[in-house]
Amino acid sequence: MIRKLSLAAIALSAVAILATLTTHSAQARYASMVVDAETGQVLHSVNADTRNYPASLTKIMTLYMVFDALEKGKLTLKQKLKVSKRASGMPPSKLGLKVGETITVEEAIRALSTKSANDVAVVVAEALAGKETTFAQVMTKRARALGMNRTTFRNASGLPNRGQKSTARDMARLAKAVMTDFPQYYHYFSTTKFTYKGRTHRSHNKLLKSYKGTDGIKTGYIRASGFNLVASVERRGRRLIAVVFGGKTSKSRDRHMVKLLDRGFKKLASQGVRKIPQVPGRNPFRPLVPLQIAEAEKAPVETAAAQPARNRAIKPVMPSSQVAAADALGSSVEVESLTNDWTVQVGAFSRFRAAHSSAQSALKVAPTPLQGAKVAIRRIDSVSLGTLYRSQLTGLYEKQAREACETLISADFSCVVVQPEAQGSR
Repeated sequence: MIRKLSLAAIALSAVAILATLTTHSAQARYASMVVDAETGQVLHSVNADTRNYPASLTKIMTLYMVFDALEKGKLTLKQKLKVSKRASGMPPSKLGLKVGETITVEEAIRALSTKSANDVAVVVAEALAGKETTFAQVMTKRARALGMNRTTFRNASGLPNRGQKSTARDMARLAKAVMTDFPQYYHYFSTTKFTYKGRTHRSHNKLLKSYKGTDGIKTGYIRASGFNLVASVERRGRRLIAVVFGGKTSKSRDRHMVKLLDRGFKKLASQGVRKIPQVPGRNPFRPLVPLQIAEAEKAPVETAAAQPARNRAIKPVMPSSQVAAADALGSSVEVESLTNDWTVQVGAFSRFRAAHSSAQSALKVAPTPLQGAKVAIRRIDSVSLGTLYRSQLTGLYEKQAREACETLISADFSCVVVQPEAQGSR
């Protein structure tokens, strides 16, 4: 009898210890970051490089890979993807896809961005790489190329896996990369609901409706991660990217995110717009790439001006009032307005091609004021957001530059005038 009681006590102790360990392992570590999307300035950072479970934030990377496949012609929006037995068997959140049925790529995109459907994540992974594990390896490789050096993916959904880790900083970089690399697809992250087979699914990202200026991008939750969120908000020409890991509940996470964003915008406002942001000197390891207009026009690039308004490039965050920001410098600052070394900047992108395409579009929209301008793509290295390429048109007189920005802004382009001093040319 005594022996049985002893064994029972040991068993109970083992269960208690196991429960303690399980509870401890499930405690999410808090991390957060707020970044100025244009300059890369870090406005807030707590444990930004701590590796945590991304949960369904993983699907931002899954969608990045889908957008890349669309751009390269490997997929089309209307293409039908087949559902495997493995995909059908994924745990919630899910659409409830059946083995053998199909779902279009566009439906898959909407299901991932709103419903955060795990079954759809596997469908996409298998369509692009054959197996989800192979797809995860490709995801990780691409993440490294984007500068997400502390991120490892083991699956396409974000379901629990001890090896699947990321950081607040890496997720901020990924959010920026989606906006700049695939502006024509970013709008899917602002979808608040979508209907599939008669059933309407609503987005888990409540900030889309509750916080002014929010246009994306994704929530995430597993027990071990807590409630995660990556948000992008644009107000008065300034865009912030914010990340929160480890919220206790979805509501408390959202409230905390709002506080971080409010503080971020307040901090930006306190900095004022008296100076146009300085364009860093060129990277000594990569030369400036000047392109004559005649040469640039031959390049086979897409024209953003021809895209529908919602598919145009996300406006990079520029100083408030944009062109007027130059006026705010006041008459006390002497500028050689009669020299043709003024510049207009029409965006900052994570890929050279996107920057070049933006400059080309600007030339076509404002050919008269930009007559004689040269395209110059300047690389800068941001600690928080990685490598960016500033899309600029140089060799302008002051009047040309101001008229060009006025024309471009009226056509829903982003544009800022850069004075000679701001370029470090004098």
